Amino acid sequence: MKRTLGTRGEQEARRLAAGQLLLAGMKNIEVVRALKVAPSSVGRWKAIVRRHGLEGLRTKSSTGRPCKLSKARMKTLTRILLKGAQAAGFSSDLWTGKRVAQVIRRNFKVDYHPHHVLKLLRQLALTPQKPQRRARQQDPDALERWRSVEWPRIKKGQPVGASR
Repeated sequence: MKRTLGTRGEQEARRLAAGQLLLAGMKNIEVVRALKVAPSSVGRWKAIVRRHGLEGLRTKSSTGRPCKLSKARMKTLTRILLKGAQAAGFSSDLWTGKRVAQVIRRNFKVDYHPHHVLKLLRQLALTPQKPQRRARQQDPDALERWRSVEWPRIKKGQPVGASR
């Protein structure tokens, strides 16, 4: 029989329904027919109910690999990052994945891949920031004047020599 699809919640509901039917005294084959599931699944669920009750059929959360840094170390890392990259000994105040990985290695003796550091930063509610790119010689007043006066004039198609 083909594996029954569904969300984790739907699969859990199916297992719990099977468990309740088994506890009510239904035979395995009757549960198979009622829920349209594989006989091997019903046998496995019956063994779980026998050992752990209906709670044994509940979905378990998959936590994944535990974090290499404790909560206290994560707080320390946050404080270091909020002080800025220059305070941590870098030439500019831009944090990169590679730099954060270096700080973690230097302070906590733990290795993280620079790409994985982004996941770690999300856990700390820190978002990656990109520096604004602009010419050093740029005049902000001239730029604003161009945006507010020249660009609307150009967009409307007024002749170059015409004034407002």
